[in-house]
Amino acid sequence: MVAAQTSVITPNENLVLEGIPPIPATLAETVNRYTNFRSASLSSWHPVRREMLISTRFADTPQVHLLKFPLGSRQQMTFFPERVGGGSFQPTQGDYFIFSKDIGGNEFNQNYRYDLATGDITLLTDGKSKNSRGIWSNDGDRMIYTSTRRTGKDNDFYIIDPKNTQSDRLLAQVEGGGWMPLDWSPDDRQMLAMEYVSVNESYLWLVDTNSGEKKLITPKGGTEKVSYGGGLFSRDGKGLYVITDRDSDWYLMAKDEGHGFSKKQNIDFQFYATVMFVKEYLLK
Repeated sequence: MVAAQTSVITPNENLVLEGIPPIPATLAETVNRYTNFRSASLSSWHPVRREMLISTRFADTPQVHLLKFPLGSRQQMTFFPERVGGGSFQPTQGDYFIFSKDIGGNEFNQNYRYDLATGDITLLTDGKSKNSRGIWSNDGDRMIYTSTRRTGKDNDFYIIDPKNTQSDRLLAQVEGGGWMPLDWSPDDRQMLAMEYVSVNESYLWLVDTNSGEKKLITPKGGTEKVSYGGGLFSRDGKGLYVITDRDSDWYLMAKDEGHGFSKKQNIDFQFYATVMFVKEYLLK
């Protein structure tokens, strides 16, 4: 809708208004303060200092900001016309963080390294394909992310040491665009991955982080379609915690080595969220 010279809001041509009185442009200007607001979300805790990265905006698009103490002033770190998809500190020393963004709204996200000491920004991906930001290894020396670089449509897995752009390499080829990394095993030798087919169907895989060999760990080809809503390794690396709708409801499922999946009580659904939080923010 646009304001006409008569200072009345004029509807677009595709709208038909019946019985609605003219709306003064001054009224729209008055309510704008209530409809134009910003929020902030936590992106990453610093692994050593009591600092965090948050995503918020001062202008038109969300950018990465650094917050060094409670109630402190936010320091804007990125300045792009495009929105920046949060940031993730290097998880052992925190001397840089990784963020992702597209170019001109094309939704082909690229990954970048931001060096805190210098403010330098380094492109980590090819600048053309569609990439996910990825997940950190426990040692903080590698990230696994997905990219359509090979075919333009398949979300293959790539692995990189963000401090060395030349280390970027294809880890495992896949078919389809629904693949995503979920978690590294405690010894960093395996990755838990999801193959998303639809809201009702997905599969979990283990991927060797050196060879890229894939192993399906959830049934495939049966009459019942099952969906999995994420997952993570247990601390000893011998089991997994996942969310699944198997048996027509969402449950927390624990997979012990050699014993398959077992259903936990419904009250443990909240426990899954707690485990994810503890692993990401307290135990690393």
